[in-house]
Amino acid sequence: MKILYGIQGTGNGHLSRAIELIPHLKEEAEVDILISGLHHDLEFKHPIKYKKQGLGFFFGKSGGVDIWKTIRKFNVYRFIRDIKSLPVEEYDLVISDFEPVTAWACKLKKVFCLGLSHQSAMLNSRTPLPGNIDAFGFKILKYYAPCSQNLSFHFKEYGHNMFTPIIRREIRKLEVQNKGFYVVYLPAYSDEKITSVLSQFSSTKWLVFSKHSKQAYQKNNVSIRPVNSEEFIEGLKDCEGVLCGAGFETPAETMHLGKKLAVIPMKNQFEQVCNAHALEELGVPVFYDLEEYSIELIGHWLKQKEKSVHINYPDNARNVIKDLINNFTVKI
Repeated sequence: MKILYGIQGTGNGHLSRAIELIPHLKEEAEVDILISGLHHDLEFKHPIKYKKQGLGFFFGKSGGVDIWKTIRKFNVYRFIRDIKSLPVEEYDLVISDFEPVTAWACKLKKVFCLGLSHQSAMLNSRTPLPGNIDAFGFKILKYYAPCSQNLSFHFKEYGHNMFTPIIRREIRKLEVQNKGFYVVYLPAYSDEKITSVLSQFSSTKWLVFSKHSKQAYQKNNVSIRPVNSEEFIEGLKDCEGVLCGAGFETPAETMHLGKKLAVIPMKNQFEQVCNAHALEELGVPVFYDLEEYSIELIGHWLKQKEKSVHINYPDNARNVIKDLINNFTVKI
């Protein structure tokens, strides 16, 4: 049996999940891997058969996506060529983790495609969504990587065919400590913006992992470090809490470790707004910007010394693949 596994390579979350799932998948089948949008910081040791441009985006510095840079870097003709040339019909199963080339190639050629992502959870009617959802944002998420059926991941198993997060083995084996500092990962904000706000809490030590700096430096009580997976994991192990975007993997790992967590969703990013809503329901503080009016809220969060949302997520990678193989390995 041959499987094509398409993985979204913008950011680290999709790849960190795939790294845990692929060994189990390879026990069941021959697996070819496609990655598109190669803007990640994780070491990926599995052979990659196809590297594609995809539909990646670039982080801005004001809390959202750099729209113009994203548009400038996108080559629509290459994207269409990649879709048409991808031989999805040669596989017994095609999987897309929010990866658009595999998903659209299957749609064009009428081949069954299984979605295996967190984003697909937003399409489940039982997933909690904000009261006033962004209809345009919802459509982008729905048609970005359209699949025939979905297996999804979320902070809770809200509905059918949904699993709790895949927690990396490096995170699971950590012996956590509390050394009193806070880890920050807000890639959609500039270092200057982050330090201008966080330096106002002079008695708190901040360790900021930056997408915008290639050199480590110190400014007052704020340490800036280039994104590095090993250093980030070490920071999670030793920190008191984490301030990050409302993505999926980092908040899930933080809650699994029992660390304090607060999130700032990226602007105009439908998935992160939905994640923030779900996290708020779980008791996680949500700040909707990194402006002066957020300072009081951040200060209140810092004073809550013992308040954290601790969820001991089960090691479910094998169960996900077992469900996938049992229910989706016959062509439709």
